[in-house]
Amino acid sequence: MRNHRLLRHISTFSILTALFALQIAPVQGAINSPLESSVESYVKGLRRKGVIHGYERTAWVVYDFTSGKKLVSINENSQLQAASMVKPYLALAFFHQVQAGRIIYGSASRRHMELMIQKSNNESTNWVMRQTGGPAATEALLKKHYPALCRQLSLVEYIPSNGRTYRNKGSAADYTNFLSALWKGQLPYSKEMLRVMALPGIDRLYYDCRHIPKGTAVYNKTGSTAMCCGDMGILVARGRNGRSYPYIVVGVIESGKRSTSYGSWISRRADVIREVSNLAYLDMKKRYPL
Repeated sequence: MRNHRLLRHISTFSILTALFALQIAPVQGAINSPLESSVESYVKGLRRKGVIHGYERTAWVVYDFTSGKKLVSINENSQLQAASMVKPYLALAFFHQVQAGRIIYGSASRRHMELMIQKSNNESTNWVMRQTGGPAATEALLKKHYPALCRQLSLVEYIPSNGRTYRNKGSAADYTNFLSALWKGQLPYSKEMLRVMALPGIDRLYYDCRHIPKGTAVYNKTGSTAMCCGDMGILVARGRNGRSYPYIVVGVIESGKRSTSYGSWISRRADVIREVSNLAYLDMKKRYPL
């Protein structure tokens, strides 16, 4: 009897997984918006001033849930270093297995999940990845069940003890599709992932962004190494009419060589992402009564 119940559970889960895969579609692109022109002009200006160097690549996406339009799409399909922005994907793989009944989400795993996302703790990250079979098995699981979210995802290494993780890769388009599916509740344990991603921390989309009102909700994950500075997240702007206007901002800056001055390099690039987030909010303000 127990085996029959298990088979029914697995069969039901397989059907649900297939339905989720059908529901999750890539966010469609829209180009030549005024915001995209503003972001492009801003980044080009930084390049002319030497703030962003020629050996650095950038990628940007802004997506408005209310209109269903992508407002910025710059190098979104470029495969760049993921740094810690890969960690929400590890959470997705873990919760996929929880939903399948293969692992348990209890007090210990919840603590590791919070440490991985909120504190970017690498030991907890590796613990979570081990539960889903390691880098190769985790990538295979994600690409099998969530192909629309990981077209440029390459997951090949645990986080080294020195934290210098340069080999795992993803794209701004992938992060956007992930965040869109997450916000729409199309992923296993979406509410729990959103809860963890909303835990307080120093982000690059809201924190110290002078134009974004205090109290704006943000669900995000930063990524930081001596070769990559990024953030991917959802901001929920509050309208004067009582409505909420959620939107996605993704920014990634990858250097072709390792910075010898990590602190100043990451701080300056973080400020670039903050300014793009400011531009995104100001554009949203033109569209809605914020």
